[in-house]
Amino acid sequence: MSTSAAKSPVPLYLQLADAFRQRINKGVWHPGQPVPTLEALAAEFNVARVTARQAVQLLTQEGLLSPQRGKGTFVSSKPATDKTVNLRTSLADLAKMYETTKPEILNIEESSRLPPTSASRGMLGDGYVYMRRVHFLDDEPYCVISLYLLQSVFAKAPAEFRNKTVIPTLLRLPDVDMHEAHQTMTIGTADTETAHLLRVPIGSPIAQVERFFKDRNGTLFYYADVAYRGDWVRWEIDLKP
Repeated sequence: MSTSAAKSPVPLYLQLADAFRQRINKGVWHPGQPVPTLEALAAEFNVARVTARQAVQLLTQEGLLSPQRGKGTFVSSKPATDKTVNLRTSLADLAKMYETTKPEILNIEESSRLPPTSASRGMLGDGYVYMRRVHFLDDEPYCVISLYLLQSVFAKAPAEFRNKTVIPTLLRLPDVDMHEAHQTMTIGTADTETAHLLRVPIGSPIAQVERFFKDRNGTLFYYADVAYRGDWVRWEIDLKP
């Protein structure tokens, strides 16, 4: 693999397993098709044979590959889920995505604390409700979110905010001053806790999204840090000529 891959904190076998998973997902390796030998894979990706074997073993545990004695290793199936979460570039489309997917929500924690963000994101209000939660689709987790909602905004619909997705609820409230909304996405890897909550291997790729909303006075009333499973994310942007 490349020099940058070797320097990555993500173990090589996990990087290799992700490359294999992508080949299966994209149809490069078809169900029923034998995959190259460990020696061939090690040579192609410039890794040790033991690294290739660890990657194959991981995908075997996931049910994507199946070793057959005396014949080799075959593709069993495509990844169990072809689900995607579309990260939208407009607030209305983002809210619509949450409404149409209707995720199940597991609230892990609720407390009072200030958003861990710089002054460039907006002036802080008097108090915030902090909620950490996991969103599920069909009993499978697709994102972990840590969000901070201004106490005065949370008080407008506490039951809805606790039990439903926050952004559609915010847009339904007539007296919420939504003056500015912004989000930034970066690509990272899952730490131990995030990997556990998303049910993915440690070091798996994730899309890390920082999202914040301000009112016309520049007060930050919503701040969220979201980790999406990398294998579920699709980000579509219309390019203007």
